[in-house]
Amino acid sequence: MLHPPRQSLQVAAVPRQRVPVRDRDQDEPWHTEAVCRRDEAGLFFAPSKEPTAARLSREDAAKRVCARCPVMVECREHALLQPEPYGVWGGLTAAERRVVLARRRRREVELKNASRAVAAAG
Repeated sequence: MLHPPRQSLQVAAVPRQRVPVRDRDQDEPWHTEAVCRRDEAGLFFAPSKEPTAARLSREDAAKRVCARCPVMVECREHALLQPEPYGVWGGLTAAERRVVLARRRRREVELKNASRAVAAAG
């Protein structure tokens, strides 16, 4: 079976902009439209003692499901804000989400330091 080339972490961490198929009712939770609700939940969460090759294959399959989901960005943001410690959420694994969160924290510190420098100079 041929597998698509693996995305780099940098590419995987940038959400694609999606045009909503329809305007979502604001009272309706985002997860009601999630494609994964119709798929096997086991695809998104690792069984205990899963071999590495099986984990990578399962995660790739989960990411393919996420790629066609109309609420992928909302799901990703939910997983980053909670933060969800396990599973594939919004097309990112737990390890990829940790990297995104670390980058966000680093960027916040840099912006805070830059604004302090501007205030001190002004």
